[in-house]
Amino acid sequence: MKHQDVIVIGAGAAGLMCALTAGYRGRNVLLLDNAKQLGRKILISGGGRCNFTNLGIEPSAYLCQNPHFCKSALARYTQWDFIAMVERHGIDYHEKTLGQLFCDDSAKQIVEMLKTECEWAGVNIQLRTEIVAIKATGAGYQIETSQGQYACESLVIATGGLSMPKLGATPFGYQVAKQFSVPVLPTSAALVPFTLQVADKNKFECLSGISLPVIASSECGKSFKEALLFTHRGLSGPSVLQISSYWQPGQAVYFNLIPELDFMTWLTETIKESPKLSLKNALCRIMPKRFIERLLALGELESGELALGVDTDNATNESVTNESRIGRKSINQLSKAEQAFLLDYFTRWTIYPNGTEGYRTAEVTLGGVNTDALSSKTMEVKAQKGLYFIGEVVDVSGWLGGYNFQWAWSSGYAAGEVC
Repeated sequence: MKHQDVIVIGAGAAGLMCALTAGYRGRNVLLLDNAKQLGRKILISGGGRCNFTNLGIEPSAYLCQNPHFCKSALARYTQWDFIAMVERHGIDYHEKTLGQLFCDDSAKQIVEMLKTECEWAGVNIQLRTEIVAIKATGAGYQIETSQGQYACESLVIATGGLSMPKLGATPFGYQVAKQFSVPVLPTSAALVPFTLQVADKNKFECLSGISLPVIASSECGKSFKEALLFTHRGLSGPSVLQISSYWQPGQAVYFNLIPELDFMTWLTETIKESPKLSLKNALCRIMPKRFIERLLALGELESGELALGVDTDNATNESVTNESRIGRKSINQLSKAEQAFLLDYFTRWTIYPNGTEGYRTAEVTLGGVNTDALSSKTMEVKAQKGLYFIGEVVDVSGWLGGYNFQWAWSSGYAAGEVC
């Protein structure tokens, strides 16, 4: 049996950071993973350019049953610490939007950087290794694998959550937690697109590919000002992914479709400048034409009964082709009631999602190992000496935009400093 100081299971972002941190302390570290390559989730992130952190990292950007838990780790290893590592390796990067930092070239650079740091720290990386069994001993832990048996003083679980199963996501980390009586909170897909009810899908699936800036809001009052994207299956885009983390089945999601516009002021000014302009042509000036045409064809903008008697619950892309009465109406003919209806519609467009696309496309997993069982400073299980949980397997989930990678770096570093 081979003896190690530390065994880290999971060669993703958190596992790599933990391994190299422990290695630099002089610990004999073995990093195990059943995959064929390192950092598979890193490689596909950010469209292949890896949104590796965010300039605006704050604890408030994380969801956790204990909102204070992530503060210690994030403070001890900040975004600036990881940026410094990136710069030491000569990796060029840029800020995209909202503080999001991406590699100029490729996500492969981040994986290579972490691999190099592991090599410098003396970490032994072993891929294509299945974990068969884990057993606690008086001196630490025994790990039975497809490549042999190992013993260690400290065992770190960095196997991630359930998101993106095609990349190898499994419930392994939760199973280890339960084996050692560590509580696991219910999990769900987060940062994930919405699917629509059948009626809404029939209405809007033909708008696939249309994007517009919005403010998306949940019933709990959380809101995000980013883009909305229509898809064949439902709604996506950054605003939807963000708000999905706060949505519960059966709840509504609200969208301000004109976040940069004071609608009534715009309408008043447009009436003065072009009183005979049709409502359709006026609205096409501020929103995508295909979107407006679809709303008018469906009778969505009628303040009373649908002028054409359209059955929108059973409408198909082909069956709704005519334009409603209000679309042809000159804007100077709009009644006060119609103006108020349009204002409410565009600033509080309401959708009741059917659900989400689930773990298949989710970027992260909500829930997981209960942080009440862990030390916020070290990630060690309070009641199980030498056992650590880091990264996505823990009940800490960040916003879209580099926040979850920063949690991986910070929690990995916290455990690596002591394990």
